[in-house]
Amino acid sequence: MGGGKGRVIGRSVGGMALLAMLLGVLLLCGLPGGGSGAADAASAARTYTGVASCAGSTCHGRMEGDGKVVRQDELMRWQEPSTPGGAHSRAFAVLNGRRGQQIAATLGLGDAASAPACLGCHSTPAGVRGARFLAQDGVGCEACHGPASGWIASHYAVGAGHAANVAAGMTPLDRAQARASVCLDCHFGSARDGQFVDHRIMAAGHPRISFELDLFSSMQAHHDEDADYAQRKGRTDSLKLWAVGQAMAVERALTLYAGAKGTEGAFPEFYFFDCQSCHRRIYDQAERSKTWEANPGRPIPAGMPPFNDENMIMLSAAARVAAPGLAGRFDADSRAFHAAIARDRTAAVAAAGRLAGSARALADAFAAGGMQGDMAFAIVREIAGSAISARFTDYEGSVQAVMAVDTLLNSMVKSGRVTVGAAAGIRADVNRAYAAVKEPNSYRPADFRSALGSAARSIGALQ
Repeated sequence: MGGGKGRVIGRSVGGMALLAMLLGVLLLCGLPGGGSGAADAASAARTYTGVASCAGSTCHGRMEGDGKVVRQDELMRWQEPSTPGGAHSRAFAVLNGRRGQQIAATLGLGDAASAPACLGCHSTPAGVRGARFLAQDGVGCEACHGPASGWIASHYAVGAGHAANVAAGMTPLDRAQARASVCLDCHFGSARDGQFVDHRIMAAGHPRISFELDLFSSMQAHHDEDADYAQRKGRTDSLKLWAVGQAMAVERALTLYAGAKGTEGAFPEFYFFDCQSCHRRIYDQAERSKTWEANPGRPIPAGMPPFNDENMIMLSAAARVAAPGLAGRFDADSRAFHAAIARDRTAAVAAAGRLAGSARALADAFAAGGMQGDMAFAIVREIAGSAISARFTDYEGSVQAVMAVDTLLNSMVKSGRVTVGAAAGIRADVNRAYAAVKEPNSYRPADFRSALGSAARSIGALQ
């Protein structure tokens, strides 16, 4: 039976608490809208039929997951009020909450529930809307799977195949790059209206955006990966999802930074920069209180806000293991980009284009099958090794690292390389890494690196 519930293996209570905090972004951010250019035009030509079109008891609206091919209780799981799996259905409702209304009032947007700046991600970003489409349904089926008018009838027909559905307009979420592109539209941002949380929106009270493709996919999965699912779409490769997600996030960040979103008046758009590098305590006393560490991956002057490189750091670790032929180019382009930011925007935009190209090449290499399961152990070692861990000088990169280590451990369990019991046995070490990033204001780089190293050594001992 392929179609219902995903799970995150062995997550700790402390780890889940942090992830729930990060996934608060789901509640104040919604989800996708698709690609760009020709893809956008094709999408707009199709009709969004609405969640109700999927809700029949012979489709996805059952109360129990007892369907023969798919679970058929997918909508109930999408609407589950108490779990991260129901976050997309709650995305619109939070606009009417106190925080949503406060943000809208501060920005002069009027009612948050009708503001285009909010609806691009808090509802399905629909073009042509059918009679049953309701914005208040939140982030519905078609936000991820694409406007359904072209494929809603054919996908449940006897003998229908996944390839035919994709040809009719369904988004191929089984392809890592397609999934990443869709998710990033709201879980990082896009150039379309209502799909970019800039620094002003964050200053008004919106949570910081954080993205990790495999983790978020696990928490939003409403399907079982059984034999018929594997026959139709193949097994989910968590390692590949994680690595492709990191590469696509780097490319998306750089592409947006190099475009119109990259500046705000006379200032750079601070959304792209590391929050905690500026939001630190200020001291004025006889002897200085140094609140920053030199970062070997960023050749920039002391005191200059650094570009948020959380995904760059993870991608560098993955490239060293899975694509060593591209790793040197990526690292060189990354350092050159940081250095260019210290010169001027023209140089930075040019360097961003080169680095985005390197990230795109890595995404292609990973998606083409360049990932093998045992690489997860090597990538964990790289993340905690001296070359990479020295770059964990700021909170955001460290949060991404602990999510990565936990995600990679779960990929080892899913692939059968580590038992559930063995993973549970080292959970305390992973929990210490989570505890080191539990609260931004108490973050200490050295403490985090120590905790991360302990978790990595424990995972390595399982190989």
